Order: sequence, then structure tokens, then C-alpha cells
Amino acid sequence: MITNKTQVDNNTYEVEFTASADLLKAEKLRVYRKEVKKYNVPGFRKGKAPLSVIEKMYGPVFTQDAIETVYQKTVEEAIEEFGMEVIDANSPEVVSMEGDVVFKVKFVVKPEVKIEGYKGLTVEKAEPVVTDEDVEHELRHIQDRNARTVKVEDRPAQMGDTVVFDYEGFNEGVPFEGGKAEHFDLKLGSGQFIPGFEEGLVGHSVGEEFDIDVTFPEEYHAEELAGKPVVFKIRIHEIKMKELPELNDEFASDVSSFDTLEEYKEDVRKELLRKAEEKAKDDADNKLIDQLIDLIEADIPEVMYDQKVTENINDFSYQLQMQGLNIESYLQYTGMDMEGLRGQFREKAIHQVKLRLALEKIAELENIQVSDEEIEKAYADLAKNYGVEVDRVKEIVPVAGLSRDVAVEKAVDVVRENANYVPVKAEESADAE
Repeated sequence: MITNKTQVDNNTYEVEFTASADLLKAEKLRVYRKEVKKYNVPGFRKGKAPLSVIEKMYGPVFTQDAIETVYQKTVEEAIEEFGMEVIDANSPEVVSMEGDVVFKVKFVVKPEVKIEGYKGLTVEKAEPVVTDEDVEHELRHIQDRNARTVKVEDRPAQMGDTVVFDYEGFNEGVPFEGGKAEHFDLKLGSGQFIPGFEEGLVGHSVGEEFDIDVTFPEEYHAEELAGKPVVFKIRIHEIKMKELPELNDEFASDVSSFDTLEEYKEDVRKELLRKAEEKAKDDADNKLIDQLIDLIEADIPEVMYDQKVTENINDFSYQLQMQGLNIESYLQYTGMDMEGLRGQFREKAIHQVKLRLALEKIAELENIQVSDEEIEKAYADLAKNYGVEVDRVKEIVPVAGLSRDVAVEKAVDVVRENANYVPVKAEESADAE
């Protein structure tokens, strides 16, 4: 139960609330039963000493854990009673334990938001155009993806080839760590190695053994090699090149459901146009979003940005895990610390927080309602995206939060439907950006 609240700053309140002495007593007893075996008390078998005897001998060893649990159980009730949307509860302290427990904590609340003029925004929208050159360029990409790899026997390596070779690097005549590999595959021109290395393979043939002299860049991540001249000893085992298929009717039937190249070209043109239209729509949406962010008036607590940065880093960490990496190895590889990583995500977080606040306010102003059918569809979409059962998603995602997400999406539709779109040629739009 809240006994006192005082506003100490914009969007920040100092709140005192109580938890019953009985609840604390029950939690101490639970902790005691869990931890009692850890304490040796003369005259008692291990795990049989009474709570009062242990605390007399060791002090209030069960109290702190009990208080933390009591706080977690009662702070949610206090937040609900508080009546404002609390986005962070920090700096908790125990004011008194005489009778009931009295906690004091700072509640940071969601800011008041003002936004006007979100209807009738004017944005440029590109009119997509697909040229014959665009179609030919896409066909060359498809042709390259369907190329076969053949061995080169009659000439030395050249840019664009893939070379299979052994190498070992020496710094002042001494092999250095990480500088050796056997049967390494390298596409020349990929920029995978330090400047000068790939060029040093050009002109050499299968079976050749030779040296490549290069200098590591001054900003190279390994300090012991940065700026140092080194020698790589090379032996080439194999040279491979891509052999492109001929662009003809046979090619079209192999890579598509069409019988002729002309039919396939027309389908490629339609797909390029669809993608261009989608990009034009996304670009226009981004321009609308930028204008919305400029319209918002709010004193946004710093903790909202910090929370969003943390959320984004957690998402990034999950993506790394899907690639077999972790955030620690990423930081080590990039030479960055966590503070630097948070700094990289900060601008994005500010953008996301402001946009969300703007759209939530629009949803409120427009009295946007979310139907049961829309909630069920949102749950079904989440289940499909994550490949899990709908019931499992419902266990994880609260309906209130999902309803707010759907309302935000509908708020975006309101802004789109009331926007003024000025058509411009695609190249003019690109020049303006």
C-alpha cells in the first residue's frame, strides 16, 4: 500500500509503500528452510538449528534475501496502485522494519506527449522505373549465380579467379600467430586479405612456390603486426574460374518456369518493378516517420533510451548466437567495449522511442480500438514468424502489450492515409537524398 508520493523531477516520483510484517516473516521462513543446511551451530545437528539461534549467532543472514523477495512481490502492486504508467522503478531502500516493512523507491513514469499536425503531411514518393539496362544487370547476376566452377590449367591466376594455396607469414624471419594455412580458398579481388596480398597471387600458376612482400595497415587490430612489413611464403595448388552459362532459351527454362528468354526477361522486369514499388513505399514511410518524430513534444526520461539500447543489444546478441558467435567475441574482434557498443545503438534507440511515443499518442487521439480478431491474427503472425504454436506465444506475449502494438500499426495507417504524396521520378528522388 502506498503511504506517500512526492514528485522530485519531471516524470520522477519518490514513493513509499508498505509490505506486511507477516509477509516478511513468511519469506524469512522460506529462505531459512532453503539455506539452513549451510550453517553449523554447536549442539544442533546440521540443518536442525532454529532460525532464531542461527540469527543470534550469525546475524540476520536470512533477512536480506527475504526483503528482496518481498520487494519484488509488492512493488508490482504499488505500481498498479500508483495509477500512472511506470517505466522504471529504481533506487529501492528499506525505510523501516518496525512492524510492517516500509520501502522507498523512485518511479520514473511515461512522459506526457503532445503531437499536432500528423494529418496532411507531405512527402515525395518515387515513381519506379525499370530500364532495359536494369533487366540486363539482373540477368547477369542470375547468370553469375548459375555459373559452374572449372579448373584452370593453361594460364596463371588473374583477378576473379579462386586460388587454392598454402601460406605462412613471417615477421623478421619469425612465423607469427594466425599467419599459416593450408589449401586456403581465396577469390582474388574479394578484399579478404590485407592490401597487396591478393595482387601478389596474380600471374602465378599451379605448382609455383614464391614469396609475397606486404605491409600490414597501421590500424590493424593485432598491435604486434600493425604497420609491420612481412613475408608470406606461398604454394599454389589449384586455380579455378567461373564458367557462365549462355543467356538463351535453354538457360531460361533451366532457371525458371518459362520456355523462352524473352518471357523470362519480362518476368524479371515485373519482379524488379515490384521491388522498386516496395522500396518507394518504404522510402516514403521513412520520410513520414522522420516528420512525425520532429512533431513530437515530450520530456523523455533518459532511462527510456537506455532501456531501448539494452533491448537492441540483446537482439543483436541473439543474432550473433544464431551465427555461432557471442557478444564478448564480437567486442574483442572489433576492439570495442560495451560502452562503445551502446553508443553505436543510441541514435537508433532515440529514433525508436520517439516514434513509439508519437504513434501511441496518435492511437489515443484517434481513439483507435483493437478487435479480438486483430489480436488473434497478431498472435497467429507471431507464431508463424517464430515457428511455434499459437498457445505458446500467448503464454509469452501479454495480450495488453500485443494490443498496444496493433494499435500502433493502425496509427501508422492513419498517418499514411492522410498524407499528401508528391510523385517524383526515381532519379530525382535519389538526387534529393
